[in-house]
Amino acid sequence: MRKVEVNFGLNNYQILIGSGLLKKTGQKLKEIGFSDRLVIITSSTVKRLYGDSLKQALSKDNFHVTMLTVADGEEQKSLETAGRLYTELSEAYTERGTPILALGGGVIGDLAGFVAATYFRGVPLVQIPTTLLAQVDSSIGGKVAVNHGQLKNKIGAFYQPSLVISDTSTFKSLPPEEFTNGLAEVIKSAIIQDRGFFAFIEQNLDKIKSLDEAILTEVVFRTAKIKAEVVKKDETDLGIRHILNYGHTIGHAIETVSAFRINHGQAVAAGMLAAARISNKLGILDKNELARLKDVILSTALPTEIPNLDRKRLLQAIKQDKKVSKGRIKFILPKSIGDVFITDRVSLSQVEEILTG
Repeated sequence: MRKVEVNFGLNNYQILIGSGLLKKTGQKLKEIGFSDRLVIITSSTVKRLYGDSLKQALSKDNFHVTMLTVADGEEQKSLETAGRLYTELSEAYTERGTPILALGGGVIGDLAGFVAATYFRGVPLVQIPTTLLAQVDSSIGGKVAVNHGQLKNKIGAFYQPSLVISDTSTFKSLPPEEFTNGLAEVIKSAIIQDRGFFAFIEQNLDKIKSLDEAILTEVVFRTAKIKAEVVKKDETDLGIRHILNYGHTIGHAIETVSAFRINHGQAVAAGMLAAARISNKLGILDKNELARLKDVILSTALPTEIPNLDRKRLLQAIKQDKKVSKGRIKFILPKSIGDVFITDRVSLSQVEEILTG
């Protein structure tokens, strides 16, 4: 088992990473002071795969467990679903000290985290991510949110969990495209801060794709460590934390315009290459570095080109990005692999040139 310490002064917690950790959830909860009632929020699919067995194991550890289930899909990350969960929490006599366990992928982590942050003005939250994407990204750093219409992640809070339990054996139940989805965030983390980790990914792609347990534990550990180090410097996303959005300015626009038919990893992969091409055209990123990035993304079967979507709508969505400040769009551009910078000097014409290819 690997461990990442996340320190925010009073809000400190651990990210536990390894195979088979779900079986140790009760023990880990008792170690941080939980001993009685708890609520699991999960999706229909994850309930079948892991929820029922986790509830049974926690009951044997003398926890009184309530399980709340939502349907699968991004559309569940809504105020409407949150409202239903508030009602169910009330009906289950949930108290202010009752922890909510978010068991599932990014949608469940965001939704359950938002509910935990707002119910009773905050109840304890334990993230138990079951996808690669959630383990390396959305479960870390305290961002919780729901969508509203075309607004993605704009209604939310910063709310740190008490613990994150990342069981890498859950990857075995993921559809191949869902696992690949998470690789985009792994690659992103290496590009923004760790050139050596990027080389590790290049050298171990076959083992990563074959779900080698030791390699995957290392991948999740190093990616989580990068994010934790960035978030520690800027918990509320006012400065350096923006680098975690490399590839997301265009990526989120792709998701929105496609009505989320294009998944997050695919959108971010295309967004990363687009940002890298902008940097190359500005004379910043070397063409050989751009080629390395493209080769790695190609090797994971993620897209390297902007999907066939309405370019005017894409531009409009980019203008509405949450990083827009005083009317200027903030881009994260790579100087080289392992080194990025934040700029608001990219013009709309330069973006349009990349979008139209």
